[in-house]
Amino acid sequence: RKRRKRGKKRPRMLMAKATLKGHTDRVWCLDWSPCGKILASSGADKRVKLWKQGAGGDWACRAEVEEGHTRTVRSLAWSPGGDKLATASFDGTCIVWSYKDLELEQLCTLQGHENEVKSVSWDPSGRLLATCSRDKSVWVWECAEEEDDYECVAVLHGHSQDVKMVAWHPSKEVLISASYDEAIKVWQADEDDWSCSQTVSGHSDTVWCISCNKGGDRLVSVGADKKIKFWRDEEASGAAGAKYVCEATVEDTHSRQIYSVDWCKDRDIVATCGADDA
Repeated sequence: RKRRKRGKKRPRMLMAKATLKGHTDRVWCLDWSPCGKILASSGADKRVKLWKQGAGGDWACRAEVEEGHTRTVRSLAWSPGGDKLATASFDGTCIVWSYKDLELEQLCTLQGHENEVKSVSWDPSGRLLATCSRDKSVWVWECAEEEDDYECVAVLHGHSQDVKMVAWHPSKEVLISASYDEAIKVWQADEDDWSCSQTVSGHSDTVWCISCNKGGDRLVSVGADKKIKFWRDEEASGAAGAKYVCEATVEDTHSRQIYSVDWCKDRDIVATCGADDA
């Protein structure tokens, strides 16, 4: 009896579940809460919105913050515990909000950057917060014992241009930044001081975005040079620091600069998007 040939699996079709309308200007950033039930958004209308699906399946804005920032809210991030939300703005500030039962309450405003704050990121413990700015600096903030105030523990200089993004290593006290100066920098704490342990070179134009895999032994970066670069951490998993070497470069996937990349934390898959509408 002849065996029937199996045909190729058809790709799963993706369908839009909902269109969330409410912002009155460009939407810059989205972030799911750790529980996966609340979606936070921010934009050029200076607003932060929280979206949640109702019992009937409908998605709606359940909370909104109109006051706080005076310019575009460029970036936002939930804390690992989901009880705080940090927002970064072109007004040069970062605001930390407490979250409970669909309500946001302003805890503190982090000031110090001399220009637009482009990105904000929590470390895995939720104790440290990092911000970066057009002023070419990266700031590290630590939660005070009162838990409603943060103090700056380090101002990191090393980039020669606008710093576009900061991201924490998922298992080490290592901070990674990407810049307009074509470089990626790796920062780590040495007792009470932070310093640049490595400058990762390879891109030939602005590095827009970086993302680690779940284990942190791999890093992916994308930029205006239309390249996707994969980096491997040469340090052992138990080592305190990280040292990245280029493992592969992917070209010719995008015809224009690549703005964002995200490494799936559950599967070994990387997604990218760029100015070529793809």
